[in-house]
Amino acid sequence: MAPFLDTHDHNRHASPELFRYFRCTRCGLISLAKVPDNLGRYYATGYYTLPSSIAEIERGAEHERYKIDIVLRHVQGGRLLEIGPSWGAFCLLAQRAGFTVEAIEMDSECCAFLESKLGVRVIRSADAATALEAASPPDVIALWHVIEHLRDPWALLARAAERLAPGGVIVIATPNPAALQFGLFGRFWAHLDAPRHVHLIPATLLRERMGTLGLEQELCTTTDPGSLGWNDFGWRFSLANLTAVAALKRPLRLAGRIIARLLAPKERRDGVGSAYTAVYRKREAGR
Repeated sequence: MAPFLDTHDHNRHASPELFRYFRCTRCGLISLAKVPDNLGRYYATGYYTLPSSIAEIERGAEHERYKIDIVLRHVQGGRLLEIGPSWGAFCLLAQRAGFTVEAIEMDSECCAFLESKLGVRVIRSADAATALEAASPPDVIALWHVIEHLRDPWALLARAAERLAPGGVIVIATPNPAALQFGLFGRFWAHLDAPRHVHLIPATLLRERMGTLGLEQELCTTTDPGSLGWNDFGWRFSLANLTAVAALKRPLRLAGRIIARLLAPKERRDGVGSAYTAVYRKREAGR
């Protein structure tokens, strides 16, 4: 590992600390050098916003419809486990699609909402790898922008591969360290999100590691609707991160939205977007 960049918490300003990232010269993995003992304190109160009405629930679910569309192209039913669901928009859509849904979530308010409002069985835990033992063996495990937050994503993925039913799939979405924006903004890139994002994992490295766990890649794209949405977010908030002057942030976010539209054709080239979504299928016995 070699020193890569130093940055601050430009997104949420939870701390004035300097955070150093290293990059593996062999595989390209980018990792936070010293992970804080209590990462939870960098997630400010209100990090998750719970819906206050049925209308808000429905709007949130519609915003995440692309996720269930991706899943249904690979698995049409069975047990689905989401790790890190927030309040559960995707869980709701998975239920409506006919899946038996469980979740692993660390936030107590989100857990209560999932159980009381959506009827989803929740395992409350900050240790998802251990919590997987209490979940039913799933046909789908979904991690939408979760693995970048983990101290040891490889341990979780190894346990997930063990628990996954043969022929089942793991769906992962995560920031793309090969993104055009990262090359331009560097330490100010919104999707670096120090220190909450502990690792940025190259898509090729993730494919290789999943292969060692007996899973074959069926999809890897930066052009699904969710990933394209993160491009717009990246331009708006990365530009705003360039200044500490509060009065300039809103105009810069507006400028970022214009730039995002102008450069959308370039970022629609697969591999250069701000995030990627990948699907891996577990080999069945005898294959």
